[in-house]
Amino acid sequence: MIVTVTLNAAVDITYTVENYTLDRVHRPISVKTVAGGKGINVARVLKTLGRETLAVGFAAGYNGELILAGLDEENLMHDFVRIPGESRLCIAVVDPVNRTQTEVNEVGPEVSQQHVEEMRDKILSVLGKADYLVLSGSTPPGVPNDFYAWAISVARDRGAISVLDTSGENLVRGIESMPDVVKPNVAELTEVVGRELNTVEEILDAALGLVSSGVGTVAVTMGRSGALAADADEAWVAVPPEIEFVSAVGSGDSFLAAFIDARIRGEALPVALAAGTAAGAANAMVYGAGFCPAELIKSLEPNVQASRLR
Repeated sequence: MIVTVTLNAAVDITYTVENYTLDRVHRPISVKTVAGGKGINVARVLKTLGRETLAVGFAAGYNGELILAGLDEENLMHDFVRIPGESRLCIAVVDPVNRTQTEVNEVGPEVSQQHVEEMRDKILSVLGKADYLVLSGSTPPGVPNDFYAWAISVARDRGAISVLDTSGENLVRGIESMPDVVKPNVAELTEVVGRELNTVEEILDAALGLVSSGVGTVAVTMGRSGALAADADEAWVAVPPEIEFVSAVGSGDSFLAAFIDARIRGEALPVALAAGTAAGAANAMVYGAGFCPAELIKSLEPNVQASRLR
């Protein structure tokens, strides 16, 4: 089983607004409201690919009830810790005419020390049946920035493969615990290494720096330019095919899910990278994070161009 942890789950609302501009009233041509947060998006795609998943996180207030109801509607297994306050809203405005995407993401509810400890107990309990522990997204106020680092360490102790996809101090501290897989985007990796990363060579050098520090595999998503993956033995870059772009919300999460799925199947690094790149592209062709069909992912995969870098 794959356990995904979404400490800052959300109600995701995507408005489709043609010719979106500031300082005027808009009426969207479509609205999509779903349970969201990076770990939930990963679980959604993994389920689509036929994997058994369990989504873990915090749920607060009315929005928390909407999140859990959405997971039930999608038949996504979940085991959330209920807390006071209100789970956040994350709003994306997608303009299909100008191909822009504007996001407004709330911070999330304050989490007490008591509920942080309850979440630690929850993770310890589910690790007994987890092959993978996927730690995704931001943390709400009150959660210490070494929480993911702790989870990576206990996953290692219990024989589970740890996967980290976060940002800022959570990412820096998490890397120190040497997870098996880290998936930053270029901006997140730039923040970690403290220098601009403008070329594939610079991104590769930064990724190899993480590998040399003890991270097993680093996969870096680069938006429309594709993705790069490196471990101690090899490094590859993959370029997606041309697609009809709709929305990039959740493409990194879709990449990570397909990458994990391929590794579970025993695929080599370039094959997993191509699968992830295809999933990221497939997600960008639909509205809603992680709603890309498995058939679409598979159809795009042969058209991904992967090249060895070392």
